[in-house]
Amino acid sequence: MFLHRVQLDPRCRETRRDLADAYQMHATLARAFSIPEVKCPVGEFLWRLESPGDPSEFPRLLVQSRTLPDWSRIGVQGWLAGEPDPAVNLDQRLRLDSLQPGQRYRFRTRANPSATQGGKRIGLLKLEDQERWIERKGSEQHGFAITPLAPFDFADPAETRVDVRVSQEQWLQGRQASGNLIQVFSVLYDGTLAITDPGKFREAIAHGIGRGKAMGLGLLSVAPIP
Repeated sequence: MFLHRVQLDPRCRETRRDLADAYQMHATLARAFSIPEVKCPVGEFLWRLESPGDPSEFPRLLVQSRTLPDWSRIGVQGWLAGEPDPAVNLDQRLRLDSLQPGQRYRFRTRANPSATQGGKRIGLLKLEDQERWIERKGSEQHGFAITPLAPFDFADPAETRVDVRVSQEQWLQGRQASGNLIQVFSVLYDGTLAITDPGKFREAIAHGIGRGKAMGLGLLSVAPIP
């Protein structure tokens, strides 16, 4: 797996269009991961739009992919603000083949905390529900537990207080080629976690968590805690 950091130039009309339409952003990025006239494979990449720390900075995308892209296939002059940073090999950087239970990481993900009620999928708007959603996703599906900054005690996790911050609530929208409007609720999660199941955790890194992948959601970014 490879991680790419790219900056976008909002002076470009197509860039502004993609920044305003998450579904269209995904479609534009897909061109970099497939040859012309061939549909990009499902699950080939995940992405997240990062908020710039300074208003004068260019918007920045994190893109994680199974293969290396050819950015020239996007085919829009000025869409990128300069050359992307060199790709990072995540298998090597994170040593994904040698993960162990108890390893701890700082993490970030923008996700769609949601639940099914009355046969419909709805966004979870209360902070406590959003926190429970990421805890449940980690423990039940993705092989990790949200932890405090202090070392995690697997013998009695009830004695520890989880460390996760929820911010930047947003309604993302996009329009499909059919004209159908898609709206997805999202929040940004930052916190610390400990691996409980290395196999499931690798899958979470590779495939993301939650719904809305085509809207820039689900990418799980992690950095080891020494």
